[in-house]
Amino acid sequence: MYRAIDSFPRWRSYFYFITLIFFLAWLVKNVFIAVIIETFAEIRVQFQQMWGSRSSTTSTATTQMFHEDAAGGWQLVAVDVNKPQGRAPACLQKMMRSSVFHMFILSMVAVDVIVAASNYYKGENFKRQYDEFYLAEVAFTVLFDLEALLKIWCLGFTGYISSSLHKFELLLVIGTTLHIYPDLYHSQFTYFQVLRVVRLIKISPALEDFVYKIFGPGKKLGSLVVFTASLLIVMSAISLQMFCFVEELDRFTTFPRAFMSMFQILTQEGWVDVMDQTLNAVGHMWAPVVAIYFILYHLFATLILLSLFVAVILDNLELDEDLKKLKQLKQSEANADTKEKLPLRLRIFEKFPNRPQMVKISKLPSDFTVPKIRESFMKQFIDRQQQDTSCLLRRLPSASSSSCDHSKRSAIEENKYIDQKLRKSVFSIRARNLLEKETAINKILREKEGTSVKACTRQRMLSGSFEGQPAKERSILSVQHHIRQERRSLRHGSNSQRISRGKSLETLTQDHSNTVRYRNAQREDSEIKMIQEKKEQAEMKRKVQEEELRENHPYFDKPLFIVGREHRFRNFCRVVVRARFNASKTDPVTGAVKNTKYHQLYDLLGLVTYLDWVMIIVTICSCISMMFESPFRRVMHAPTLQIAEYVFVIFMSIELNLKIMADGLFFTPTAVIRDFGGVMDIFIYLVSLIFLCWMPQNVPAKSGAQLLMVLRCLRPLRIFKLVPQMRKVVRELFSGFKEIFLVSILLLTLMLVFASFGVQLFAGKLAKCNDPHIISREDCHGIFRINVSVSKNLNLKLRPGEKKPGFWVPRVWANPRNFNFDNVGNAMLALFEVLSLKGWVEVRDVIIHRVGPIHGIYIHVFVFLGCMIGLTLFVGVVIANFNENKGTALLTVDQRRWEDLKSRLKIAQPLHLPPRPDNDGFRAKMYDITQHPFFKRTIAVLVLAQSVLLSVKWDAADPVTVPLATMSVVFTFIFVLEVTMKIIAMSPSGFWQSRRNRYDLLVTSLGVIWVILHFALLNAYTYMMGACVIVFRFFSICGKHVTLKMLLLTVVVSMYKSFFIIVGMFLLLLCYAFAGVVLFGTVKYGENINRHANFSSAGKAITVLFRIVTGEDWNKIMHDCMVQPPFCTPDNSTYWKTDCGNYAGALMYFCSFYVIIAYIMLNLLVAIIVENFSLFYSTEEDQLLSYNDLRHFQIIWNMVDDKREGVIPTFRVKFLLRLLRGRLEVDLDKDKLLFKHMCYEMERLHNGGDVTFHDVLSMLSYRSVDIRKSLQLEELLAREQLEYTIEEEVAKQTIRMWLKKCLKRIRAKQQQSCSIIHSLRESQQQELSRFLNPPSIETTQPSEDMNAINQDNSAQPETSSQQQLLSPTLSDRGGYRQDSADAGKPQRKFGQWRLPSAPKPISHSVSSVNLRFGGRSTMKSVVCKMNPMSDAASCGSEVKKWWTRQLTVESDESGEDLLDI
Repeated sequence: MYRAIDSFPRWRSYFYFITLIFFLAWLVKNVFIAVIIETFAEIRVQFQQMWGSRSSTTSTATTQMFHEDAAGGWQLVAVDVNKPQGRAPACLQKMMRSSVFHMFILSMVAVDVIVAASNYYKGENFKRQYDEFYLAEVAFTVLFDLEALLKIWCLGFTGYISSSLHKFELLLVIGTTLHIYPDLYHSQFTYFQVLRVVRLIKISPALEDFVYKIFGPGKKLGSLVVFTASLLIVMSAISLQMFCFVEELDRFTTFPRAFMSMFQILTQEGWVDVMDQTLNAVGHMWAPVVAIYFILYHLFATLILLSLFVAVILDNLELDEDLKKLKQLKQSEANADTKEKLPLRLRIFEKFPNRPQMVKISKLPSDFTVPKIRESFMKQFIDRQQQDTSCLLRRLPSASSSSCDHSKRSAIEENKYIDQKLRKSVFSIRARNLLEKETAINKILREKEGTSVKACTRQRMLSGSFEGQPAKERSILSVQHHIRQERRSLRHGSNSQRISRGKSLETLTQDHSNTVRYRNAQREDSEIKMIQEKKEQAEMKRKVQEEELRENHPYFDKPLFIVGREHRFRNFCRVVVRARFNASKTDPVTGAVKNTKYHQLYDLLGLVTYLDWVMIIVTICSCISMMFESPFRRVMHAPTLQIAEYVFVIFMSIELNLKIMADGLFFTPTAVIRDFGGVMDIFIYLVSLIFLCWMPQNVPAKSGAQLLMVLRCLRPLRIFKLVPQMRKVVRELFSGFKEIFLVSILLLTLMLVFASFGVQLFAGKLAKCNDPHIISREDCHGIFRINVSVSKNLNLKLRPGEKKPGFWVPRVWANPRNFNFDNVGNAMLALFEVLSLKGWVEVRDVIIHRVGPIHGIYIHVFVFLGCMIGLTLFVGVVIANFNENKGTALLTVDQRRWEDLKSRLKIAQPLHLPPRPDNDGFRAKMYDITQHPFFKRTIAVLVLAQSVLLSVKWDAADPVTVPLATMSVVFTFIFVLEVTMKIIAMSPSGFWQSRRNRYDLLVTSLGVIWVILHFALLNAYTYMMGACVIVFRFFSICGKHVTLKMLLLTVVVSMYKSFFIIVGMFLLLLCYAFAGVVLFGTVKYGENINRHANFSSAGKAITVLFRIVTGEDWNKIMHDCMVQPPFCTPDNSTYWKTDCGNYAGALMYFCSFYVIIAYIMLNLLVAIIVENFSLFYSTEEDQLLSYNDLRHFQIIWNMVDDKREGVIPTFRVKFLLRLLRGRLEVDLDKDKLLFKHMCYEMERLHNGGDVTFHDVLSMLSYRSVDIRKSLQLEELLAREQLEYTIEEEVAKQTIRMWLKKCLKRIRAKQQQSCSIIHSLRESQQQELSRFLNPPSIETTQPSEDMNAINQDNSAQPETSSQQQLLSPTLSDRGGYRQDSADAGKPQRKFGQWRLPSAPKPISHSVSSVNLRFGGRSTMKSVVCKMNPMSDAASCGSEVKKWWTRQLTVESDESGEDLLDI
């Protein structure tokens, strides 16, 4: 990058390399970790039996053995192996098992570790064999030998070695005993001495559990270590056989050298040097093959092998499913307990006596007149409560209804329990209404579902589908609906209360299992309700405590104990502090939130209050002003920079005063100092105020004034407090401090072990004379000439007798410049640098060259343990803590799938694809062509072919560039044709709807502009523009393949979600850059501090820190900033006049920055990528809603949403649900009730307004999963309450519509009865008139007039024909009775009850009317028999019978009356 800066403009180099590092090293590389973790999780599920299930920490002191019992059988009995089995006295055994003895031994181990860490190099002539450290080692070794002998004497040798911990102690005892032998002292046996520190892990139970969790299941981690070692051995052997014959290449001459080279490539440190040396040695012919060999090995080792270690550690940190649910409940209870308690700063008021504010009244209560109230009016409240209690008690199920003694006892116990609860509780109106509604509605729904399920089961049995015949697959919506109905019926005990005598054994067994399931469901409901009630009670208790403190203590909730609670000035300050932009706009009629066009901008404006926005802007302006500060342009001597300082302090003073007056400083519920953010605000303000008031003119190095300037650099951290999402990032960092601290302890322990070993072996042995020709220390004196090389690749031709340029330097016997092992501190610093995999090759080469090749094993073992296990521990713990903070660590598999589904649905968008034109014209043909898969694949191949053109450099002076540019022009015209065809097929408006089409249009437009400029100018800039257009075109191919699209979405969504983490990293980097300018702004140039990399200004400091983030030579920059006299010029007056560094400051500065950024912040990016990768990477079996389901829904939505607005009216949801097929299909014949619930849910949630794409998709997702398994506690309670309300309202609508239809039928029959009576009266009058005026002739044939009348009557409307045709004649009595009987019965047709249709016309001809036998009395009897009042009564009874039948037997059929389908 520095070479590019010298050759090209600065902005181009910075932009290219920073974006390259960000996308490739931070995002794309971490995608491999996500892939390995997800793949490993799947493999782990498949091989769970091989590795065994996870288990908690079990005591190794217990085992199980077979013992014969009294009955002659065998059983497993737990045996304590620590039980005294030796011959020691009881007092010694008791002492050995006591905690005092255990703590004494551990304290001695700690003292031994401290003594070993205090060892240091005392000089060449000092006798190290019999010094005080050797004597202390002998004493400790004897002590621990006596401990081991005592344990063997107390436990017996067999009982002693049965424990793994005792085996490790015995190994240490044997090794350290050999180590104190004089000839073996300070040899390889030193390992046993320093390994005693591992015993200190037993001090902390939390550390012991953590270590067991990581390393306890040793099969996975051990197998991976063996695999890595095997891979290194195999690849070393292959490389040895390939390159051992190459001359001038000494890296692969022997197997140890080949092993070290391949291990170096594995650690990524200097692997390019290994490859370059090999390429130069093999020649140009085999160079490409060798390069591919090393690159593939490097990619596999760094991207896959190291990711496997992260996956194994994450798998070890994973919990069982049952433990996750248990921890969820415990966490909810803990949250309820914490909400119940007030903070300590508020509870301090409870220590003071109560002093409530008294009000002086002029009249006593007895002086007020009380109005008279009737006694009957007061009694009705008491009677109502008693009636409600007795009514609820009568509704309890009796125990005698069960035929099983066990069910009787359980029912009696339940009745007693509920009786006590009812008698103790206060029956509020809400409780009575809920119980009555629940009892009534559940009875109706239970009868309906029971009848429908039985009918379905009977139908399947009759059809033979149980015997293997193929049946239609039910949709997931139907399956989940029936699961919920069955669970609800079990919860209310419907199945357990219907056991009858005539049931078979299978039915009784099924009922017993249903009873057990009912008990489990009831227990689960009680636990959830108990936690919910506990939360509500905790919140209520907290509010009550605050109210009591507010009433009893007059100074409570008073800012600074001065401003009143409801003072006008405080209310004004509250309005100013809490004023913010209202991002959501609601409809005044429906109350629904409107989707505005610029809702993202409105959400950004409403993110914080107006006051916080002002302070964010002021803080940013102040940080920009600090960017212009440098050691040569200081704020103390620059008035223009002081303006920003004054503005910041004034605005922050106003802000803090307003917030303190509104919310209080400390002793108020919403105080400013109520968390760490408030403390940081006050600290930054005080530092800024003190610096502004002091403004020191002279700042000596390492003084208090310089420390104040360093603390002033924390000003950018104010944004962490002002932005809520930034505070969330800080909480995520500090909430996992415990696990990160445990990992740090493990790594420090590892470093201490190897540092102590290195001090005892390498102290004083790494020093060398700076003259390479001098070997012994005695000869290292005087001066020698050192040559100076201008460049490594520059070969200067010297004249005869001319020497190379150089200068004389004194000979010095000294350690290497960057590291040594003379004491534990320097050794741990060197090992910390090695742990970051920077500079370890130099340490290895120095140890091998100056001590011996065998000691190279030391550094290789440490690098392997530190890199493969230590650093991956940081990655795994940070990812686990991130998941735990987001609530995903304790999620079960179903809950995690549900969270992934919700996140995936948020990203899903409607298809922006217009429908195919209706006709078969030109547009329809273009549409078919552009949507054909072959056309899309052809375009993708053309994009790849155009991208291949960039494999050759486009140089204006090269003649090959012109043909390449011409081919690119041809490709551009093809893409123009593609866009034109799509515009014709989809219309311009339809083409513009898709974002992908917009991107293609933009790139194509740029391509056309490039073609014009290319033929017009034909210079280097047009070639560069053409190359950029090809690169932009290449990105369009990612959306044409599912896998590429998945990876692209992972990267894009990860960038979006990690925005605030990246901003937090930049703010932290900015603070360190400001501090670096103050501490190291004038440090002299060294090995890595040069004109490009230095801290002379904030901009250059940012580039240096960004380089350190990547890990590139950060340790060398740190050592350059540690330069001390006599290698620099000190100045005690001011820090900007010296070129010396700061040893302690550099050590804390660089180590803390590297740990926070490289080990924590960057691993948060890995955690986000892993989380987002799981959204898109999931198999069809793991997905609750597959990709095909979402695609099908998008297509159906595209059909219904004809305007492509993303919203549809609520009434169209019914049409959309009917069009769904496959797993989202709703069968109207079987799941009509589910259909009604879904429609009503949309109407209820959106008040009959428009619904969006995500609203319908969210409803379908909730209905397609088992909410009991997939939803968390709070969401589950809210969803169950919503579904219960929906079922209740739908049942009410069903009953209401039944009643309306029944009333309509009754009214219709009443009108029919009235019309019959009226027609009978008219017929009686006609017959009476005929009787009074008899005809002169008897007719046996119908007359023409009667035929004409009948024809006229048949042509009349239906109402008049009913009135006329229902009038009987004397000769048609039987016919009338039969017709009237049929007329009273309701007829059903096509699922609806209808009134009887009009009967066929009855002939009014009278055949042989003999009036002589009739007479008046005969006519009267006939009229009495034909009285229709009895038929009206029968109609009423039939309606009553029909209503009863609808409520009891035919409820499944009457469900059709709810909605007209």
